[in-house]
Formats: sequence, C-alpha cells, structure tokens
Amino acid sequence: MTDTIAISIAPSGTEKFRTRVLPFLIMAAVLVVIPMTEPSRTAYTLLNSIGINMVFALSYNMLLGRAGLLSFGHAVYFGLGGYTAMHAMQAIEAGTGIWGFVPVFALPLVGFAGGALAGAVIGWPSCRRAGIPFAMISLGIAELVAAAGFMFTSLFGGEEGVSGDRMNGTELFGLSLGPINEVYWFIAAWTLIGTVAMFAFTRTPLGKMGEAVRDNPERVEFVGYDPQRVRYLIFIFSGGFAGLAGGMAAVNYEIFTPESLSLLPSGFVLLMAYVGGIRYFAGPMLGAALLTYMQSNLSDFTEAWLLYLGLLFILIVMFAPAGLAGIAVGAGNVLQNPNRGTVLMRWARFGAGALSAFLGSVVVIEVVVRHSNGFGEVFEPFGLALEANSPLTWGLAAVLLGVGGWVMRSAASANEEAGS
Repeated sequence: MTDTIAISIAPSGTEKFRTRVLPFLIMAAVLVVIPMTEPSRTAYTLLNSIGINMVFALSYNMLLGRAGLLSFGHAVYFGLGGYTAMHAMQAIEAGTGIWGFVPVFALPLVGFAGGALAGAVIGWPSCRRAGIPFAMISLGIAELVAAAGFMFTSLFGGEEGVSGDRMNGTELFGLSLGPINEVYWFIAAWTLIGTVAMFAFTRTPLGKMGEAVRDNPERVEFVGYDPQRVRYLIFIFSGGFAGLAGGMAAVNYEIFTPESLSLLPSGFVLLMAYVGGIRYFAGPMLGAALLTYMQSNLSDFTEAWLLYLGLLFILIVMFAPAGLAGIAVGAGNVLQNPNRGTVLMRWARFGAGALSAFLGSVVVIEVVVRHSNGFGEVFEPFGLALEANSPLTWGLAAVLLGVGGWVMRSAASANEEAGS
C-alpha cells in the first residue's frame, strides 16, 4: 500500500493578500492622499470623471472580458441608471415620501437598481444569442433607447435633459456635496466600493462560470449549466454596475441628457476597456484614466484628438492586443528574464520606431486638419513651419513614417525569432 501525497495548488495566504487585498489598500491610500496635494478645481473635475469612467469601464468588461459578450449599447444601462438616480434626486429635493430621508450619497445604489432592472428586461431576449447576433441586438437596442430619449420628454426631459440639485436631503459623513472637494470624496468612495464589488464578483462561482462560458460554452452545457442563463445573470450585474456609474455621474454633473444613451459613450467605453486590456481586471481602469485624460486635455491642443484616439486604438489592436495592462505585465516579466538586457534593447528599438511613425502621423494629421479648415493656420512644431504646399512637410512626414515602419518591422521580426 503506497502513501499518497496531496499537493495543494491553491494560493497561499500571503499570495492571496498580495494579489487580492493589497492592491485595494494601495488604491484607498492613493485616494486619501490625493486631496492632501491640494489639487485645483480642474484637477478635481478630471479626477471625478476618471472615477466614474473607471466604474463604467469595469462594468463593461464584465461582459466583454469575462463573459465574451461584445456590446455596442452599454451606455443604455449607464444612462438609465443615471436617469433613475436623477429622478430620485428630484424626489429628495421635493421631500416626497421616504425620499426626504434618503441621502444623496446613496444615489449610486438607486442607479444600480435602475441599471440592473434595465439589464433584466433587455437581457432576457438579448442573451438568447451570443457572438455577432448579440452585438447586433445590442446595437439595435441602443438606437431604440437613444431615440426614445428624445421622444418621451416626461422621463428623459428631451434635449434639455433632467437636472437636479445634489445639496438636498440628509447629509452623510458630514458631506453637503456642494464644494467640488466634497464631491471628490463621494466619487472616490463609490469608485472604491464599485471596484471592490466587481472584483469580488469575479471570484464568485457565477463569475468563474462566466469565464467558462466565454471559453467553451458547449463544455459548460455538458457539465449541467445553462450558458444562456449564465450570460443573462452576468448581463444583469453588468447593467447594475453601469447604472451605479450613472448614479455617480448624476450626482457629479447634476444633469442627464439623452446623449448619455447614445452610441458615442457606448463606443467610448469599448475603447477604454480594450485599450486598457480586457484580459486583466485593472486593464479597463488604466484605459479609463488615459482616455479620460485625453478627452479632457488633448482637445485643448488639437481639433484632431479623436483621430489620435482612433490611431491609439488601431495600434493597440495590431501590436498590443493585451492592452496597456498587458504591456505592464510583459515589462514586469522582462525584468525577471536573465536576458533582459537584450529583450529591453529590442523593445527600445520597437518603441523608437513607433515614436517615429507617430510623429510622422502627427505631421500629416495636423497639416491636413489646418489646411482643410481654410483659416491659413500653419503647423509649427518646435518653431518649424510646416505648410500644406511645402515639399519639406511631406518629405519629413514620409521619412518619419518610413523609418518608423521599417524599425518597427525589423524589431518585431527579431522578437518573433527570439520567441519573446
């Protein structure tokens, strides 16, 4: 009779703390430290928008990254949750019934309920299909709800939207939510709560089953689970957390318009999730931070910021499908590689080529945009006048693009040969 030795493959307590608890402690510490740096009103406004978009992007990744459902209408649940919270805010202002005792601080929970209810209603027919049919259904529903936003003015307020005053009702934690620094604490608290809740959801049996349905729905059905029901339940939670982000936005902006239901925010959340990296939990958070910053600040420098956003998305899809989080994880792995010097040199070559190609693209885009506006503006980077009718302009762009493309291609070939 031989003795059997049980080998545990479960992570140790230290590993669990390092990967599941420590990141959120660091996040909470950062959120507490930020106000100590005395940010400006502009910085507070940007930080609040980033927090809202982080929760929104994470809710979307529950569908795309975890369940493998590509949706083109996720802003529907964000918007409906926001509208629900906004009507609740008006009820709090009027002191109607029990709403007179509900703090404005709790409105994201109302948004969660609104988004989850919308997900339960819309997801019942939508989740009967997956893949391309699901994506097309989500697109059609987004168009229907966006059109309804301008038709049913009693609910959506028409083009003017629905507005409210957040400085009403019972105060919680001593926050009147009037000054923007108090609104920051509101956004920071709900960003942390929403992030922790969604991470905890990924550790539940339903969250794990969603990943199984994404990878192999036939095997999931074989072992006795209904893939359609799994998708439906995840869809409800995803809509709920999108509604929670909508409730945060309702308090932050004090107004909601039908534009929040349109395809523009639906496309933007897709970009945030994919650019950040849908394979990693923190990926959408990175994408939300970067793209919100670009949306807020890059538009002050160029009219073509949306073109740069599209260019970034194309580059991520082509050369870094794991997103920004994948790049960060890859960099960490390289640092542990014994041949990290050689690998870093190849990465540096690729980065130099990408920078050259990017600069060439900037020259082309900025010159063409200025020329098409017809105002006679000249693109002058670093004091160098680049006019649309100058051979120097197009020669410089061609050299930058050509050299950048060649360097990137040679570096990529070297990486493939080395298997890294």
